[in-house]
Amino acid sequence: MIVDFHTHLLPASFNERRSGIAARDATFAALFGSGGRMATAEDLIAAMDESGVDLSVVLGFGWCDRDVAREANDCLLDAAARYPGRIAAFCSVHPGWGDDALREVERCIDAGAVGIGELHPTSQEIDLATDETLAPLARLAAERGLLVTVHGSEPVGHAYPGKGSTTPERLLGAAQRFPDVRWVFAHWGGGLPFYALMPEVRAALANTWFDSAVSPFLYDAEVFDVAIRAVGAEHVLFGSDYPLLRASRVADQARSTLDAAAARAVLGGNAVRLLGLADD
Repeated sequence: MIVDFHTHLLPASFNERRSGIAARDATFAALFGSGGRMATAEDLIAAMDESGVDLSVVLGFGWCDRDVAREANDCLLDAAARYPGRIAAFCSVHPGWGDDALREVERCIDAGAVGIGELHPTSQEIDLATDETLAPLARLAAERGLLVTVHGSEPVGHAYPGKGSTTPERLLGAAQRFPDVRWVFAHWGGGLPFYALMPEVRAALANTWFDSAVSPFLYDAEVFDVAIRAVGAEHVLFGSDYPLLRASRVADQARSTLDAAAARAVLGGNAVRLLGLADD
């Protein structure tokens, strides 16, 4: 089974309402205020069929506006309900909403969501390593066994819309503060796996996974081999960041550098295990 662990959908009306939503939500403004691709569930399914993807995990963004978040979460839940076995939904909230954030997560989980995220700490103005508003959400995730995906930012390299400043030390701080949470740090955690060559960092990442979202825009194909040597193949998840990239482009990167066993784990085996699925 091939599982793309990092894709995005948005309500079709968001494209027409782009300027109004950008005025209300800082994360949407950072990612889509001056453009940016959007996709529907039907677009995603067609792209999956072209790329040979069996299942896609659809993520939200780190919303700042409650109404935008609820509408976007409902879009993901609807997609998962209409395409069972092909689409699995996460939901996204702002930890600073307090009890409202917890209620929205519970609502979404009851409706079929399987995780929380993506969080965007820069535009949401939260520090994963210190912000106390994160603690209740982390406790809920740990209690319910939910995966939590967080956007990661490289401290070097080129700038791009939504890159942010959630650099490796901030992500590591979250893993250290909440070791019972199953974290997924997106975009290779901004390079955090490379620091796992330090024994204390590797130990702190025992309950953490890294996805390869938009990898060809950031790294040479060798990043797959380097990362699995640092953190282990069992801690790497294939993700494309569709519709920004087609899944086949990222999967081809992985296959070009990994042996057969590692490729099976990264391209689907790890995700199947984390999501509690049967790999047919």
